[in-house]
Amino acid sequence: MEFSHKVYGLRNSLQAFAYSLTKNTEDARDLLQDTTCRALTHQDKFQEGTNLKAWMMTIMRNVFINHYRKKQKAFSTVELSETLSVHNSSHHAVGNSAEGSILLTEVSVMLANLEDEIRIPFAMHFEGYSYQEIADTLNLPLGTVKSRIFFARKALKSKIMGNYGFRP
Repeated sequence: MEFSHKVYGLRNSLQAFAYSLTKNTEDARDLLQDTTCRALTHQDKFQEGTNLKAWMMTIMRNVFINHYRKKQKAFSTVELSETLSVHNSSHHAVGNSAEGSILLTEVSVMLANLEDEIRIPFAMHFEGYSYQEIADTLNLPLGTVKSRIFFARKALKSKIMGNYGFRP
């Protein structure tokens, strides 16, 4: 049977799964369409003999999470913009010191200088990935991910404290 026919045969169960994620009929249809397009585009990555339905549901879950994150970022930006416009509409002067941008640049350099094994999980966590998502992506045990993020935080704190003359 052709791949596209197999995918089409899963449409009803995928539609139900999409609805369970979105709780909205139109959003579920959109999610199903995005998932189907992605599956057909990347059908070469599907390993014959494995569970197509599970593969499709994984794609759907990932598409849903990515859309959710984009919405959250857009919402945060709108919320931040509204907050800034309220603050900017007041008659208070706000100083803009270059010290903040210098500190941010220094912290970015400190982060870049961390070992990859602790920097990558920390950066992913900072970007909003859950511990479990990081563990799955990097193929690591959950406890290892948590400890690496802890050690990255500890290393950054130590570097920041040392650079500014504070004792830990």
